[in-house]
Amino acid sequence: MDVLPLLLLVAGSAAVAGAARRTPVPAPLLLVAVALAISYVPGVPDYTLDPKIVLPLLLPPLLYTSATDSSYLDLRAQFRPVALLSVGYVLFATVVVGWAAYVLIPGMPLTAALVLGAVVAPPDAVAATAVARRVGLPSRITTILQGESLLNDATAITAYKVAVAAVVGEGATWAGGIREFLLAAVGGVGVGLVLMAPLHWLRTHLTEPLLQNTLSLLIPFVAYGVAEQLHASGVLAVVVVALYLGHRAWEVDFATRLQEEAVWKMVAFILESAVFALIGLQLPVVLKGLGGYEGAKATWYAVALFLVVVLARFVWVYPATFLPRVLSARIREREEDPTWRGAMVTSWAGMRGVVSLAIAFSIPTVHDGHPFPQRNLILFLTFTTVIGTLVVQGLSLPPLIGLLKFPGRDRQAETLAEANAQAQASRAAESRLDELLSDERNALPPPLADRLRTVLERRRNAVWERLGQVNPVTGESVDDTYRRLSREMIGAEREVFVRLRDHRYIDDEMLRALLRRLDLEEAAAYREAG
Repeated sequence: MDVLPLLLLVAGSAAVAGAARRTPVPAPLLLVAVALAISYVPGVPDYTLDPKIVLPLLLPPLLYTSATDSSYLDLRAQFRPVALLSVGYVLFATVVVGWAAYVLIPGMPLTAALVLGAVVAPPDAVAATAVARRVGLPSRITTILQGESLLNDATAITAYKVAVAAVVGEGATWAGGIREFLLAAVGGVGVGLVLMAPLHWLRTHLTEPLLQNTLSLLIPFVAYGVAEQLHASGVLAVVVVALYLGHRAWEVDFATRLQEEAVWKMVAFILESAVFALIGLQLPVVLKGLGGYEGAKATWYAVALFLVVVLARFVWVYPATFLPRVLSARIREREEDPTWRGAMVTSWAGMRGVVSLAIAFSIPTVHDGHPFPQRNLILFLTFTTVIGTLVVQGLSLPPLIGLLKFPGRDRQAETLAEANAQAQASRAAESRLDELLSDERNALPPPLADRLRTVLERRRNAVWERLGQVNPVTGESVDDTYRRLSREMIGAEREVFVRLRDHRYIDDEMLRALLRRLDLEEAAAYREAG
């Protein structure tokens, strides 16, 4: 791809994603819609999704940032439903969709139909996370959807490889397919387990935040690449490493965490925006080779397959949600009761995304001189399924959640829990401070010692103040007023520093050092109040 089209893609997708924040439409949906419209504009270049770029270069960082933001403890608590969706549902959808395509489309071999089933089986990690964040799903459902979308790509990619081997006549069998799946899964988890401790050791022993963040950017590619070289699942390797590093991120120094958070937010924003824009821009590429399946026939196949994909998820989710509780007293004792509302949202939140398209584009064009059967139709049906689920389910998910009237989050209880946690931490810090100050080697002038206690007291009281009354004049809470006044004071200092630099009293190097100190203080004030 030339540099200019790439720059236009990144800049345009970022602009649309930024504009989406001012609308009620989730950014992924607006990006896809705008890209679909732009794909019709004359002169727009063909942005063909290259699986050699998407799978090894875009998928690892997207999985990594999603996994590090997930909770290892929550995922472990929801492991059973996550496994039923990420493994059981993907295999079920592969067979059901494949069989439906075989029955509906004359002349499509069953093996090629199963390739199509494997391609459209996995819901997308990026789409699920983006929509879940926007609509405010209950935490248990969000954890299940995130866990499913983190792990299901490994199942789908393995199922796809087995189905392709059957099409091209490489002697694939059920036993061989199960063996390959187990090897990929066990190998991917094994690679992640082997890499996670050394990578964490490196993160905690590098002293330069810039080096630590460079390592952070390389980690997903290292985990993915090592696993794929060993013919294991790179997806599972990335997820295992990311969950471990995210769980132990507190052991990394504060400067690295601050930089890392900012860097990964930027990376995720750019990649997610570009990925959804790329989905919409595939329309001309997909339609180019459709051939004899154009018009009403192709539309009928697309609508029928979309309905099968949607209905198959309902057929799997409801029994998988309630049947284990009927059969196992242990599950009834250990897990909270699921609701039909939760099953409804889980069933409907099955948006497909860029991974399905990337896998579809990786289908070989020819093998041993023979064309892959109905490859262009498979690519078209994958595209229509991805677009259909993103638009239909993505747009209707927020009103569906509103209609089902899920209980909202108890903000009062959350604030009380936060305040109690802060109180316990503050008592430990105060005890440690007294212990340190009692040692003459740590002697401080009284004003500095008092300042340490004041900062500690402010941090302890900040959360409790959020429960207080608002200002009757401004309508602000206490912490909002504190934040605003802190910002005004720091702004006044900043103006003085700039004026002194302009009058050549200090140089630019000193100005940058002083401004960085103010930036850190402003960030601290913001976090204390927020």
